[in-house]
Amino acid sequence: MLDGNILLHGLNLAYELATLALTTLGLAIVFGLLGVMNMAHGEFVMLGAYSVVTVQKLGLPMVAAVPLAVVVCGALGYVVERWLIRPLYSRPFDTLLATWALAMLLRKLVEAVFGREYRNVESTLAEPMMVFGSQYPAYRLTLIVLALVVMAGLFLWYRRSAAGLRVRAMTANPVLAQALGINTRRLASQAFVIGVVFAGLSGVLLAPLIRIEPGIGVDYLLDAFFVLVVGGLGTLGGMFGGVGIIGGSQAIVSSVAGQTSGYAVVLMLSIIFLWLKPNGLFSRR
Repeated sequence: MLDGNILLHGLNLAYELATLALTTLGLAIVFGLLGVMNMAHGEFVMLGAYSVVTVQKLGLPMVAAVPLAVVVCGALGYVVERWLIRPLYSRPFDTLLATWALAMLLRKLVEAVFGREYRNVESTLAEPMMVFGSQYPAYRLTLIVLALVVMAGLFLWYRRSAAGLRVRAMTANPVLAQALGINTRRLASQAFVIGVVFAGLSGVLLAPLIRIEPGIGVDYLLDAFFVLVVGGLGTLGGMFGGVGIIGGSQAIVSSVAGQTSGYAVVLMLSIIFLWLKPNGLFSRR
């Protein structure tokens, strides 16, 4: 029984880290590469979740929400970057205010279309499965595996591909990268779109596990922000480190002392890092 409990606690910790990594990834791309604090990040996660609500309402399988979320978040991300963010790149405080206004607008639009009530969606992987003699929800296991695959693929792309090399060059020195012929404006637009699409896809994946309502985005924004505060900007190692510290601390403390204590520990850790190590653990800046 003890071994089974240890396994379940380990799987629950892996699940918490996987969900935190997936929901942080989009903001890490936008904030880390462009220096833009996208305050509407959580609302793109929310749009992904409502994509699942939409396709199930139409009688379609959950997988149909993936292309819907990609199209909606990608198109909206392109418009936002081109007409809202790009004129404000040199004014970070204004980008923060602009994206905060966008977040409120998206929230109100979703309220107008879907209402304020909670929604729940179903997954075909809702049944538990046996893992070394213990039962565990199959969908959570699938989410853990998907998170590992996504993170491994992103790491290989970032470190091994030509596109990843251009991204690293732009992150290290945008002026020099542009002088070397890299179209930094186009790369910035692509990075923003990719970031919000990842946010939307994380909402699709999390939809069967959460209560969906227009205000869910705030929690995901705060969690992602705390991860980046602790881990630092501009490196994948920073995001992974922040996920491990924030997610691990919150999961362990919450299991022992309750969810409120877990949130309190996360807030205290973020304050300590802002005070002692304001650039985070692995930041290049």
